[in-house]
Amino acid sequence: MKLHQLQALVSSAETGSIRAAARALNLSQAAVTKALRELESAQQLPLFVRTASGLNFTEYGKVLVTHARLVLKQLERAQTELDELRGQHRGRLCVGVTPWVALTFLPEVVLAFRERMPDIQLELFESLMAVAQPLLRDGSMDFAIGQLHPTQASPEFACQPLLDYQTAVLVRQGHPCQDARSIHDLLEQNWTLNYAPDGHDALMHELFWRHHAQVAEQRIVRAQSLAILQMLVERADMCTWGPALLSSAPFFLGRLVALDLKEPFEPRQLSIVTRRNGSLSQAAQCFADCLLQVIRRHARSAKKPDRALFETLRVLV
Repeated sequence: MKLHQLQALVSSAETGSIRAAARALNLSQAAVTKALRELESAQQLPLFVRTASGLNFTEYGKVLVTHARLVLKQLERAQTELDELRGQHRGRLCVGVTPWVALTFLPEVVLAFRERMPDIQLELFESLMAVAQPLLRDGSMDFAIGQLHPTQASPEFACQPLLDYQTAVLVRQGHPCQDARSIHDLLEQNWTLNYAPDGHDALMHELFWRHHAQVAEQRIVRAQSLAILQMLVERADMCTWGPALLSSAPFFLGRLVALDLKEPFEPRQLSIVTRRNGSLSQAAQCFADCLLQVIRRHARSAKKPDRALFETLRVLV
């Protein structure tokens, strides 16, 4: 397999057609087609099928695309590290950020990072772990700032803990069940939750099953973004579960209520999540250092909003 063949494969997968891949790579369509055909011939496997709507990749093709992305990402990282050794801080950094961090610490972190590494192209994802996991797997994302449940901490991921945070059932201010004191009082309510594809049972156990409670699956809407989750909580009277600090974060202050239920919930851990055996680039480490500095500064603050925030947070580093 040759580099230009892998580039043609990945670009075709990302753009959906050979024509678009050729534009993205600044090559002719004939050159991209030749590279793909040579790759198929070398592997003696069908990698894709051309259709009227574009390219459909076979199972063989999908597997190879995943590995090709990792190869290209590693080469990009190698070039970035060589540039850093030359004193040239260039390149691209892609970070997934869990929504509550985006609503609290992120603006200060980005400003600090831009000051230290102004030439790095920064790309940020609002990254619930369901979104981050596939991007971490294929190398598209350098690391995620989020929470990985212990059952999902498989050999493919590594976690560097940053802080613990308390969790709670959350409803809108004025919800009919705002005064509920048990999870059993909420089983006939509709819920909106977020979890990774392999995280359903772990979440159900934490929220319901270990408290001998059952909620009908049809009452649960799986939300893949904070905006959707927020709208369903505030305008469709759904219950959700997440960081207790959301009820005191400036963006949600006076809009969300953390219920004081008798059932305890285990604190979750905010971590830097990476692919196992992967190393953080200098830019990635710089971003992580900026995050730690901002968190520690707020933890030491005597300001009322910071004190309220850290009633439910505990810094681990």
